[in-house]
Order: sequence, then C-alpha cells, then structure tokens
Amino acid sequence: MTAPSSSFATLLPNLVLAAVRNALEEDLGLSGDITTDATVSPDARTVALLAARKPGIVSGLALAEAAFRELDPECAFRIEIEDGSAVAAGGTIARISGNARAILTAERVALNFMGRMCGIATLTRRYVDAVAATSARIVDTRKTTPGLRAFEKYAVRCGGGHNHRFGLFDAVLIKDNHIVAAGGIEAAIKAAKATAGHMTKIEVEVDTLDQLEVVMRDKIDCVLLDNMAPAELRKAVAIVAGRCLTEASGGVNLDTVRDIAASGVDMISVGALTHSAPVLDLGLDFVTPGK
Repeated sequence: MTAPSSSFATLLPNLVLAAVRNALEEDLGLSGDITTDATVSPDARTVALLAARKPGIVSGLALAEAAFRELDPECAFRIEIEDGSAVAAGGTIARISGNARAILTAERVALNFMGRMCGIATLTRRYVDAVAATSARIVDTRKTTPGLRAFEKYAVRCGGGHNHRFGLFDAVLIKDNHIVAAGGIEAAIKAAKATAGHMTKIEVEVDTLDQLEVVMRDKIDCVLLDNMAPAELRKAVAIVAGRCLTEASGGVNLDTVRDIAASGVDMISVGALTHSAPVLDLGLDFVTPGK
C-alpha cells in the first residue's frame, strides 16, 4: 500500500469529545460497567496494546484516546502507528497504560470508532491505489452514518481520498429531481445562481451528452456525469474541454474504477467508501505491566 497522497486535517477536539461522551453514556447506561466493577479492583493498573488483527490503514486514534482519557484522565496513550499509515496484521497501533477498570470499560467504544474508521481508510486506499498514475481523485459522498459524518470523511482523507461537499449547506448540487422540480436544467441553474453566494460552488448532474451540451451553455464549477460508461465519459470530457471540473459517479467499484479514471475525469465519487466499508478487525490485549 502506498502512502497517503496528501495531508489531512485533524479532527476538532469538541467533535471528538462529544461523540465519545455520547457513546460512553450509551454503553454505561444507568449502572455502569457491572462486569468490570464486580471483577476488577478499583486500584488495579495495567498496560494494554491496541493491535490490528488484519492489515489496513489506521484512522480514529483521537477518538480512542479520548475514550480512555474520559474515564482515566491520567491514562497514558502512546501512539505507535499514526493515522493515515499502514499497519500489518498483528501490528501494535497504540500502547495504553492506566487504571484497569477504565481501560476495560472504554475498550469497546474505542474499538468501535477505530474499527469503523480504519475500515473506511483501508477501502479508500484500495481505490486510491487503483487509480494511481491517473489524474482522477477519489472522493466521498453524503452516504454516511448519521451523526458520524465528520469522522467517516476524516477516515477517507486518512486513506488518501478527498472530501466532496460536507452537507447540503456548503455547495449547490443540482440533481435530476431538482431539474424536474425547477422546470428544466437551464431554469435550475439560473435559480441557483440567483441565490448562491459568491463563494458557493455550483455543480450540475447530467445523465446524457445532450444534457451536458445544454449545461455547458452556462458557466458552472463542476458537472456530475452520472452512470456513464468509460467511452461516454471520454466524450463528455472532450465536450467540457476544461471549462469546469468533471465528476464521474454511479456504478463505481474496484473492478471499474481504473477504466473510469482513464477517461480523463477529474473526480470519481464512491459512496461505497462510507456505506459499504468492512470494519477493520482490531483488538485490545492486556500485557504484564512494564512488558
């Protein structure tokens, strides 16, 4: 696996803390960790290794650390493999030392966040590697888990991918239903331009080359070429001729993404990065203190 193609911004601490606190509250309920409290001394201390059972790309360390530190502020969390880096099967990602009860109680929340995020980062890296040496960028979509979008999109960046718009508020994307409701492509574009701020990008979805010809009469920032075969995508790229960015979407998988990238499109959006990524198998193993 190659290294990430670009740097990625860190997660905001307030987002991390809020998510971790909500997850711990869900897990602890009204009575706390009744198993750990019954079997482990409140003064017991331990060292644990957060390790990968399968190879992949690391993502989500901030959430794991926050989970352990929320229950034991004095917990030591030493990162061995950083977010965005590859880990081999059996590789230690982080070393945690502190109160044994706190580590046991926070374990599942930490692993749930990291397993999900590492899985997304790992799948993203496979797509990024598949289009290596082309000009196409792999980008995500809004097909994310409600409430976890910031973390899932961060995981995409860890895997070397790029983020599309974050939500409905930060870019205009005129899709087929908008076009029908507005009374046509030209009417939809005109209405969007009349209301969008000067910093807001406008993208329009098209299904056919005829629609694309109509769209290109207006000045827009990006065109989404939906469910087009590679040969049709090449024709679309020629029609656009650099006048705006081009995005391919629909029917994208690891078997098709290379041919799609070879068409010359600027971006390929892949919903599967976040809605179908398998969780990376991680584990937490206690070791003898000082080992």
